[in-house]
Parts: sequence; C-alpha cells; structure tokens
Amino acid sequence: MNKQLLKDGFGWGLLLWFVGYVLGIILFMMVPIGLIGWIISPIGIALTLWILNKKIKSSSFQHYITIAVIWALIAIVFDYIFLVQLFKPEDGYYKLDVYFYYLFTFSLPLLVGWRKAKS
Repeated sequence: MNKQLLKDGFGWGLLLWFVGYVLGIILFMMVPIGLIGWIISPIGIALTLWILNKKIKSSSFQHYITIAVIWALIAIVFDYIFLVQLFKPEDGYYKLDVYFYYLFTFSLPLLVGWRKAKS
C-alpha cells in the first residue's frame, strides 16, 4: 500500500469518522437521540465531498474504490467498538440514519472517483 493511499484512505477516513463521533457526543447533550444522525449527515456529506474534491488528487478509479472500502470499514468497525460496545444504546444503534451513513461513506468516493476518472 503506497503512502498516498494510506493518507487518503486511513488518514481522511479516520478524520471523517472522528468528526462525526465528536459531533454525535456534542449533539447527544442537545437534541433527541433519534435526530443526531440526521443532523450530522448533511455536515458529514458536505465535508466528505470537500475532502474528495479538494484534498484527494488521484484520477484513478481504483484508488477511489479502495478509499470507499477503507472508509466504510473504518465507519462500521469504529462505530461498533466506540458506540455500540462502549455506550450500549438501550434501543440499539443500527437505524435508518446509520445505514444511510454507511451507504454514503461507501458511495461518495465511488461517485467522485468515477467523475474524476471520466474527465
């Protein structure tokens, strides 16, 4: 694995996950639990698109496929460890907003990578 892929995959992936995690903890004190994911989603999508368009320079679609897989794995594994296992939510964690988040974590790199590779 090359240095650029490590930065783009793990560096940006961990940062994106951590931003959502911190926002979730902050919002936990201010809004109903069921709304947290829906409030974070637009912020996360905007930040993800900004990173994909401004910070990741590759034009290789394969690079974006790898990023999509890494980012999705980071989101799923870290959510399980640091949210499900740590906080043990009474009504469960996996709801529609979480599945939406996983879908966009995986699909946004693919969409941006496809657009960059095509141009």
